Amino acid sequence: MTNTTAPQTVRALIAPDKFKGSLTAGEVADALAAGLRSAAGAGTGTVLCEILPLADGGDGSVDAAVASGFTRRTHTVAGPTGQPVQAGIAFDGVTAVVEVANTCGLGLLPDGRLEPLAASSRGFGEAVLFALRLNPARIVLALGGSASTDGGMGMLTALGYSFRDAEGRQLHGNGGNLDRIHTVHRTNLPELAGTELIVASDVHNPLRGAYGAPAVFGPQKGATPEDVAALDRGLGNLVARMTEGGFTEADLLAEHEGAGSAGGIGYACLLLGAKQVSGADYFLDLLDFDARKDNCDIVITGEGSIDEQTLAGKLPAAVARRSGARPIIAVAGRSLLARERWQEMALTGVYTLAEYTDLDSSKDPELSTALLRRIGRDIGETLL
Repeated sequence: MTNTTAPQTVRALIAPDKFKGSLTAGEVADALAAGLRSAAGAGTGTVLCEILPLADGGDGSVDAAVASGFTRRTHTVAGPTGQPVQAGIAFDGVTAVVEVANTCGLGLLPDGRLEPLAASSRGFGEAVLFALRLNPARIVLALGGSASTDGGMGMLTALGYSFRDAEGRQLHGNGGNLDRIHTVHRTNLPELAGTELIVASDVHNPLRGAYGAPAVFGPQKGATPEDVAALDRGLGNLVARMTEGGFTEADLLAEHEGAGSAGGIGYACLLLGAKQVSGADYFLDLLDFDARKDNCDIVITGEGSIDEQTLAGKLPAAVARRSGARPIIAVAGRSLLARERWQEMALTGVYTLAEYTDLDSSKDPELSTALLRRIGRDIGETLL
């Protein structure tokens, strides 16, 4: 008897976030796609893969935009401790994407040495200034992964603000100098007035206090309890001096959700009139996720760790929420969620690298790539 069943074709949208410390979102997607394609056997069918690396406003945002069709532009900026850094921004002729992580991020600290008081956000401001010269209609400010807790003092310095001590001396923008600010002078940039600023971040912390930038994020940047207290006082001084300098809403904005993102860079962005949006949803819109998923039968997403924070609204949760009734598979380095909780994100299945090896793949790009290809093949065989 002849089998007249036609080979099956499955269209898969591969839309992951990065695996932090191991692979970029693009590398994750490429490895999964290679595995999925290898699953096609004679007469069994084919998996057609569309790749859409994603970001949520943290590190990897520029790479994700470039992968979706933006052009990468590079510019030398001051790294978190002043060393020159080749920073990339993404630009499509209308929208520019600038990120903290590749300008003044933790990953750029020389030899990985944490500098909680000396690190500055100046490089981010220099990248914004470079983006403004391209005359964009809007700039997306991707906040995440910062090395500094300077309230955006360094960023504002690069954009023409002057911070001086009681003797009138110019202060370098860093956390250690916040409490020395005596006066603030600002120079208005015409380009800023005509450019929409969008803060893409899912951090909701205020600038100061028990849930503020120093208390919550300072320790992971190397801040001791004494440093945390000093930084919190310094940010209080920054707010007071900003009020005296003519920012009538400086106090109110310091309490705004997200003011504490990226060591307080979020606060500086709000002072400049930026609009804050959900990083995950904004990037899904920016990268045209809805139109792309409508042409696919299944969506595969993922990130380094699936856990409680994922359920709280990180990128895979946003992808799942917007994927409709089609099957959704998550791939992760590890999952801390019990199987019965997958339904909270409407996940069809979860595959983890930890299930495929006893080794630690979190800092091993080669191993992670190999395991993702195996997982991709296993998913493909299940689909076909």
